[in-house]
Amino acid sequence: MFDRSTIKDVLDLAFPAVGEMILYMMIWVFDTMMVGQYGGNVAVSSVGLGSEILYTFSNIFIAMGLSVGITSLVARQIGAKNLDLAEEYLSIGFLLALIISVVIFLLTFFFCDNILKVAGATGEVIYTGKVFMKIASFGILFYMLMNVLNATLRGCKNTRTPLIASILVNIVNLSLDWLLIFGHYGFPALGVKGAAIATCSAQISGFLFILFYTIKKSKIKPKLKYITNLNLKRLKELLKLSIPASFQEAAFSTSRLLCVFMIMHLGNIAFAANQIVTTIESVSYMPGWGFAVAGTTLAGHKFGEKNFKRAKEYAYTCMILGTILMAFCAILYIIFPGFFINLFINSKEKDVIRLGTLCLMVAAAEQIPMAISMILGGALKGIGDTKTPFLISLVSSWVLRLPLMFYFVYILKVSVVYVWWITTIQWAFEGIVMAILFKRKFRSLSKQVQYDKTF
Repeated sequence: MFDRSTIKDVLDLAFPAVGEMILYMMIWVFDTMMVGQYGGNVAVSSVGLGSEILYTFSNIFIAMGLSVGITSLVARQIGAKNLDLAEEYLSIGFLLALIISVVIFLLTFFFCDNILKVAGATGEVIYTGKVFMKIASFGILFYMLMNVLNATLRGCKNTRTPLIASILVNIVNLSLDWLLIFGHYGFPALGVKGAAIATCSAQISGFLFILFYTIKKSKIKPKLKYITNLNLKRLKELLKLSIPASFQEAAFSTSRLLCVFMIMHLGNIAFAANQIVTTIESVSYMPGWGFAVAGTTLAGHKFGEKNFKRAKEYAYTCMILGTILMAFCAILYIIFPGFFINLFINSKEKDVIRLGTLCLMVAAAEQIPMAISMILGGALKGIGDTKTPFLISLVSSWVLRLPLMFYFVYILKVSVVYVWWITTIQWAFEGIVMAILFKRKFRSLSKQVQYDKTF
């Protein structure tokens, strides 16, 4: 069914995207790992909760919202050989991103105390979490702007440059983490504050690199004329795609954030174990995200060319390859759970290690359905269908996951391990429904082509 050229096209786009997102996720991983070794479960809870809140805002409005709309529209216009229109979408998207990013920065900087309290944080976690969020919120502003520029490059089939930027970001972050958290080479040992400064500095460096590349090297770049003469029709087209994508991420991330708040009620040990496993798993679903990016771009290009058969072929190729990689991660989680958990916490924290090990083994079960849902959902977004992934996520997050979480955490007061069984059920539901609706979508497109040929 799949020829070598199809697989090569997918891998050329997917592998750099996978590498990029793994490296970006490593910022969170390294921060959590080092502060865990430095300050134990309180430090892990502070950085974990602060990061969860900041990246939730970023993902809802930019990374999984506006950026998805930009990648889809740019990919389709590149496929249709309309570079001017692609530049117009990029320019309008960057303006929207700038406005949204500034608003999010101001909210998270000035109201971090209130947000942490609503999240259920108390005492020392509020104090250290506030320090982390105030500094890291400045870096998130630049991270969101960089994300939009990266989305444009991906729409142009360029996933290598964002990968190079992520390497730069990680070098800066890891170096400063080591110097500022522990206080090496005469630097003060700043702990959580040092992790925040390192993250912020790294994200600013990445943004400057991508901005320079986009202006100097990219075949499409933001232009002031499209902003001063704003075309409302183009703005509406971008929002029409981006808003359902944002709603999908909002349905997932806000329910996830509410679940994080619920887990806080199980205590610092349960919360620290959950955050460590979440951090580890965040690396494993990067292959799914990378192949979803490839699916969005390649399906979008072929949709722009009106070649629906090839769009479907690219989507299924992305799904199979991505699923294989995430299945491999699942095997590692089952065989070596204790090894991974011990990387993130002092060996004296026996209860955290025990709970984390059990949670990670359960998390292995959700890797395959998660891959199917993410990648086929990405392909649907590439052809302009952002509503279907949104509706699936809405049902699985708010009708399935949240009620189960509330019942098991607040009513039964069970172990945090049950939380991971609930997310496994959620992803199984999403994977099955997404596969069914994806197949129906392309069946209707095939019938449309046959009808057009007939008449």
